Amino acid sequence: MAPPKATAFFTPLNIAVLTVSDTRTETTDSSGDLLADSLTAANHKLSERAIVKDDIYKIREIISRWIADDDTQAVLITGGTGFSGRDNTPEAIKPLFDKEIVGYGELFRQLSYEQIGTSTIQSRTVAGLANGTIIFVMPGSNNACKTAWEGMIKEQLDSRHAPCNFVPQLKKV
Repeated sequence: MAPPKATAFFTPLNIAVLTVSDTRTETTDSSGDLLADSLTAANHKLSERAIVKDDIYKIREIISRWIADDDTQAVLITGGTGFSGRDNTPEAIKPLFDKEIVGYGELFRQLSYEQIGTSTIQSRTVAGLANGTIIFVMPGSNNACKTAWEGMIKEQLDSRHAPCNFVPQLKKV
């Protein structure tokens, strides 16, 4: 199968944002705000937004619903990627993937190393495809979300990005 090709036309995507946190609320969710603002500034549509406690099954419940939804093409998840006992996002998400995007975590840590040095090894970022929905998981800090969005995600969700992007792999709405 030939790799996906870039197009001359922008395809706006329906993107959901999930914040995983035991402490954040709608008024204090600055990383969720950053992602929502970034995707709408890039002319995508914020299809849904939620905050969930860092619990494997509560995370899976929301993400599974979005994966099954015919209109959700991408999901951005912030939070729950560290090493504390309450950081469960990678464990919750990875079993849902049809295909894991291994290079996402590798590139995130490379970009992050320039900003935070060796502390980046504690960034358990993951990404994958599930039922035509692309899912990107990133740490909960605003800086980490900005690094992931600007350094990779924005281009990979832009149908015009060459030589390839993920848009042809996503559900058609």
